[in-house]
Amino acid sequence: MLRLVLPLLLLLGLTTPVAAAVPPALVIGHDFPDPDVLQSGGTYYAYSTSSSRGRVPFATAPTPSGPWTAQGDALPQKPAWAGNGGFWAPDVSRRSDGRFLMYFTGPSTATGRMCLGAALANGPAGPFQPTSAQPLVCHAGEGGDIDPSSFVDTNGARYLLYKNDGNAIGQPTIIWLQPTAADGVSFTGNRVELLRNDRPEESGVIEAPVLVKRPSQYVLFYSAGIYTSGNYQTGYAVSGSLTGSYTRAYRPLLTTASLDGAVNGPGGADAVGGTMFFHGHLGGGGRGMYAASLGWADDFPVVRGSRVRYEAERGTLHNAVVRSGAAGASQGQVAAGIDQPDSWVETSVFASVAGNYTVHIGYSAGYGAAQHTLTVNGGAAQVVNYPDRGWDNWTQVAAEVNLVAGTNTLRLQHLSRWAEVDYVEVA
Repeated sequence: MLRLVLPLLLLLGLTTPVAAAVPPALVIGHDFPDPDVLQSGGTYYAYSTSSSRGRVPFATAPTPSGPWTAQGDALPQKPAWAGNGGFWAPDVSRRSDGRFLMYFTGPSTATGRMCLGAALANGPAGPFQPTSAQPLVCHAGEGGDIDPSSFVDTNGARYLLYKNDGNAIGQPTIIWLQPTAADGVSFTGNRVELLRNDRPEESGVIEAPVLVKRPSQYVLFYSAGIYTSGNYQTGYAVSGSLTGSYTRAYRPLLTTASLDGAVNGPGGADAVGGTMFFHGHLGGGGRGMYAASLGWADDFPVVRGSRVRYEAERGTLHNAVVRSGAAGASQGQVAAGIDQPDSWVETSVFASVAGNYTVHIGYSAGYGAAQHTLTVNGGAAQVVNYPDRGWDNWTQVAAEVNLVAGTNTLRLQHLSRWAEVDYVEVA
């Protein structure tokens, strides 16, 4: 009797509704581009590219979600080698001697290009004092250098990452890794290429490197595209060794589309603990700082609110089949033959934290509207309705679900008529 009553209740819409996905939070609502975030003691410090608030504006907060309070200029003294203009993409880290090191990008008067500098302070609030009358890195013939960041490996070895600004002069842009001494300003070896701008879909621009070591691999976050536009995005590449080679992810981590328009042009990202910080264009101008939960699925990053795609044909199928050569489908394959009462496809999906998420299901249905039941981790079912849009005309429907932190199992099971499933996306 229960098997008959449950579908009836579902069809009547008598299941409990679940709230929609949680988008990234705008935590600094004024111009604060290229954010770098550091936790020191019980306080979070965020530093940004120059704005009307200072050469290197900074803000503090008790938690990643805030409240964030603007504090002033962390680099009030301009280095002797730099002219007037913007100072970009600061990076602050704590050295083994307890002092705080800031890398920054500034305009070189000698070369007319942007170059890298360094400054030191006794505390994360500064004031930071330039370490030299000369730039730390300045390859003018390669377009200059921008977007420095620090990385300390699990063995304590320290490195500098940056990009040469080749796209500014029609030359290759490369993300470089260079070893340093514990002071962060004395180079101990030659630089190594990690990634270059050889992907047309990235508009020929890669920048803003941030490197994270996970148990099984290194993860290199980077920004791509044109920063003034909505196509600016955050991607990542992975490698089993520090110096590469690095393999790009199949899809970017953060785009305007993957965030369903909640953030415009998400880039300049920094990963701190369980939070991803990044900027996005504000409606009134400038770029504000956003924060979103960051999790790791088998050492691959997942950001709450940004869609992650899982191919249905790679899941577990019961009394169903994989159909290849599906015209227009993602990667050309779909889960098909979900036609009997005991036909289903299960997909394992990851949630960075427990809570409400939206599942977007790519499907096609051509012989009238179809239905599946959707269950999460074997719990209560809800109905997914698939309007008839025609076979191989792949469209999406959405369902709201509640997920536990970590891995979850989604099951789509036949209920009425016929539909094929291409993928599920979770945000």
